[in-house]
Amino acid sequence: MQTIDLPAGPALQHRAQAVFESSLQQIHVQTDRLFANLMILQWLAGIAAAIWISPRTWIGATSTVNLHVWAAIFLGGVISGYPVFLAWKHPGRVMTRHAIAVGQTLTSALLIHLTGGRIETHFHVFGSLAFLAFYRDWRVLVTATVVVGVDHLVRGLYWPQSVFGVLTPSSWRWLEHVGWVLFEDAFLFISIRQSLRQMFEIALRRAGLENLNAQIELQVVERTAALEKTNAELRTALANVKELSGLLPICSYCKKVRDDQD
Repeated sequence: MQTIDLPAGPALQHRAQAVFESSLQQIHVQTDRLFANLMILQWLAGIAAAIWISPRTWIGATSTVNLHVWAAIFLGGVISGYPVFLAWKHPGRVMTRHAIAVGQTLTSALLIHLTGGRIETHFHVFGSLAFLAFYRDWRVLVTATVVVGVDHLVRGLYWPQSVFGVLTPSSWRWLEHVGWVLFEDAFLFISIRQSLRQMFEIALRRAGLENLNAQIELQVVERTAALEKTNAELRTALANVKELSGLLPICSYCKKVRDDQD
């Protein structure tokens, strides 16, 4: 788990860290569910793109059901299926969010391929990185960036039309794309760091309030116990007074008055 240290007592720090980790775990689970739904929608969008866009992009004016449709159905299903399975069966785990990071960036690669390397489709990569930042885990962004870099490098050298929409391979063009990805990562890392610090400050305040409430409740219990003890002592003293008063001699006039009252 990620830890941010702020000045506080050891007990308060420990409780704040527990609250912080619980909140972060809840965010991880919610983000896993979000990506599970998103990846299913992307898979369907990829199939639609393969049917309506890919044939004209790769073949020309001829629109037919070709290999890209099957790639969108089966390859897209494989890319999305495993992360979606992990998101529903094991939400919140480290393995799940890294699998989702890989699946999400591979989905970007597939969509770029289906559209013939259109530069507009590359924006899906940057949108995916922004969505992955919802995890508030910089390591997920590292995983996604590595996948994007390797994909652009390999396809840029051996199949440039699939990723850049050109027939001539370029040895360095992939670095330009990765450079822009790293540019976005830098700001996302700063945002994640600030967000985690704010989360911990909130957890620290919550731990302080819990500690204050516990002290107030303890004081209430102690004062209630002291009050009950005092009342018990008063009742005992009153009983003793009544008992002693019954043993004392009573004057004849008082006795007459009491008898008349009886």
